[in-house]
Amino acid sequence: MSRGPLTLAAAGKALDSGRTSAAALLEDSLARIAAHDKDLNSFVLLTQARARRAAAAADAAIKRGRRSGPLHGVPFALKDIYSTAGVRTTAHSRVLIGNVPRRNAPTVQRLLDAGGVMVGKLATHEFATGGPAYDGPFPPARNPWDIAHFTGGSSSGSAAAVAAGLVPLAMGSDTSGSIRGPAAFCGIAGFKPTYGLVPRTGVVPLAFSLDHCGPMAWTVEDCALAMNVLAGPDAGDPASVPHPGIDFDRASRGSVAGMRIGVVRHFWEEDVEGEPEAVAAIEDSLKVLRKLGARLTTIRLPPHADWDACCRVLLYAEAYAIHEHDLKTQPQSYAEITRTRLMTGAALTGADVIHGLRWRRQLNRAYAEATAGVDAVVTACSLAPAPLLDPLTSPPYFTTRGKLIMTPFSLTGAPALSVCAGFTNQGMPLSLQIAGKPFDDAKVLRVGRAYERATPWRERRPAL
Repeated sequence: MSRGPLTLAAAGKALDSGRTSAAALLEDSLARIAAHDKDLNSFVLLTQARARRAAAAADAAIKRGRRSGPLHGVPFALKDIYSTAGVRTTAHSRVLIGNVPRRNAPTVQRLLDAGGVMVGKLATHEFATGGPAYDGPFPPARNPWDIAHFTGGSSSGSAAAVAAGLVPLAMGSDTSGSIRGPAAFCGIAGFKPTYGLVPRTGVVPLAFSLDHCGPMAWTVEDCALAMNVLAGPDAGDPASVPHPGIDFDRASRGSVAGMRIGVVRHFWEEDVEGEPEAVAAIEDSLKVLRKLGARLTTIRLPPHADWDACCRVLLYAEAYAIHEHDLKTQPQSYAEITRTRLMTGAALTGADVIHGLRWRRQLNRAYAEATAGVDAVVTACSLAPAPLLDPLTSPPYFTTRGKLIMTPFSLTGAPALSVCAGFTNQGMPLSLQIAGKPFDDAKVLRVGRAYERATPWRERRPAL
């Protein structure tokens, strides 16, 4: 068992105290990448020269007593769908293999303005939908807990890099679980904020009405620190909302004693058959929350299959609309699994989409009614540990979601968080999902942070 590298919060404290420097943090990150990423494939591009200049600038500012905040001088990396000025952004696809944006996505610029040191771009699944695949321009990322296993998708490189301690913070995106699924399989904290709270401008889209951007880190505390930098409106994103005026770090520090938490038990007791170790981890997590003083009550939502079916209709319709031209003119540029998934949208009719939109409103109303009397929601995230990677790279491709409980909180746009809830007997991570009502992001982070403080799971890192 290894304690591993510093978290974002710990790195910031070490910088504040003078026990380390931005340059030292960066070189440690680059050394770990050189030693371990040949097996993990989490990075598709490193930006060492830029990073070293940024670290030197951060050290100079810190020496003058001008450290601007918790991210100043700390390394981070980006899922390769975030536009980066002068740095290739491919979305893990041959379609965009030569794409070099002129501007940073606002989220990227906010991290840079906060003094973060960008180390590079991380593997995803092509256009954040297809994968894992071996016929793309880069190999799929592998799980640091056991490289024969899947990372989850599509924020695959982000989860692997954080779990392996290559960087303390990575950006992911979540359309139907692409932050939370990889976080669950790789044993980290992955946060999908309320829809519109973090702008998506400059981020390669998958489905406009479902796409979310959010942080992935070793701890919930680190996600809260990142949210203080990331949240806020941007004119380029028509779905973005005003900043709620919350210090996410401060608001997530409190106790959960007295909080009313709704438990969606039927997702794992009736709707999806969970593996025994995964179910036991969830039940043990509920005991922890009760011990912390939370008031747990069972609530019921529409069946998980309804949420999943509705989400798929809307996702594939929107994704096909985005990719229609390239699918017709250069289908060979896509990996087979991506082509297969995106072409599903071509079979959907306008009536299908209208019915999907109406269904979504009905489901969202049911969620609002069910959660009206609670402060937060807990349920499963993945009802199984990470599966083996290679069997997922061949047809039938649609079996890969199996045990994941993702889509309700994608359709509602509500905040949702995956945290590590223990390990299997074989040492693979297990997970718990915490969600809330739209704009109750701080409450969701508060529950996750309290749970992490009360459990030993953050003391265990992959044995690389």
